[in-house]
Amino acid sequence: MDGHRGRRYRYRGLAKTHVQHVVTALAINVERLSLQEPAGGPYRPRPPTAFQQHHDKLGLLRPLWLRQGK
Repeated sequence: MDGHRGRRYRYRGLAKTHVQHVVTALAINVERLSLQEPAGGPYRPRPPTAFQQHHDKLGLLRPLWLRQGK
């Protein structure tokens, strides 16, 4: 939280400090949302890795964490 200057509060009092926390969290979330790609954007899953291709060639089931784009 130091990156958002959370160690130095602008206001005194628990209620005002709480409002500052909520507003800071809101600003962080808005910034994170603005960095995401739009839902209808040109998303393309990554091509399968050599390990995934090896599993496919042997007919083995991929673990859930290997199923990208499926």
